[in-house]
Amino acid sequence: MLLQVYIQKLLDFVAQDCWITDMNKTTPNLDAAYGLKTPEDNQRLYAQWAEDYDHSFADEMDYQLPQEVARLFAHNGGTGPVLDIGAGTGLVAEALISYGIGPIDALDISQEMLNVAAAKGVYRNLMAKDITVPFEPETHGYAGLISSGTFTTGHVGPEALDHLLAIALPGACFALSINALHWKAQGFERKFTALEGQICNFKLADVAIYGARNTSSHKDDRGRIALFEKL
Repeated sequence: MLLQVYIQKLLDFVAQDCWITDMNKTTPNLDAAYGLKTPEDNQRLYAQWAEDYDHSFADEMDYQLPQEVARLFAHNGGTGPVLDIGAGTGLVAEALISYGIGPIDALDISQEMLNVAAAKGVYRNLMAKDITVPFEPETHGYAGLISSGTFTTGHVGPEALDHLLAIALPGACFALSINALHWKAQGFERKFTALEGQICNFKLADVAIYGARNTSSHKDDRGRIALFEKL
């Protein structure tokens, strides 16, 4: 009897340990990305995802947002030097180059994602940084700031907009995507209202985040592209 009790306790302990281990593992996918809470969570997830991101997410999900943001940036007269915020593997820069826009610098919290981007040869400089923290003075001087997929729940909230304005030249063109579901809920609408007097020519463009090949539960997700200039 004592042996049976001991074995059962051992089995219970092993099962609990395995459960905890599974809970600490994060499968890199869109739902996991939306569930992120801290900069450290972002770093861990994208370190795992970096090498396979272009295939397992961008290709398989028919991710169109980077091309849409780049198109609107170019259409609104965006020029370089450009800072690509949340650059990831370089999808936005690849689109910008097709419009002849450059030079482009990359900024991302994940060094592993930047390593993949560096191999594409589309950036002048690459910086691993958390944009919720103010920039160093030497980072200032951008005529264009662009971002696709970074301003959303689990990633970056509206408070980071102040840091971006601080490094932009007067007249700098911005094109920043924000998930439409989070536009009001996460305080972006309120923040842009508060920025009146610091920005001008503000407008919103509503775009599909994914293309026709996407059949997932996110296939109808929409993005809002905030287009404006710094005064």
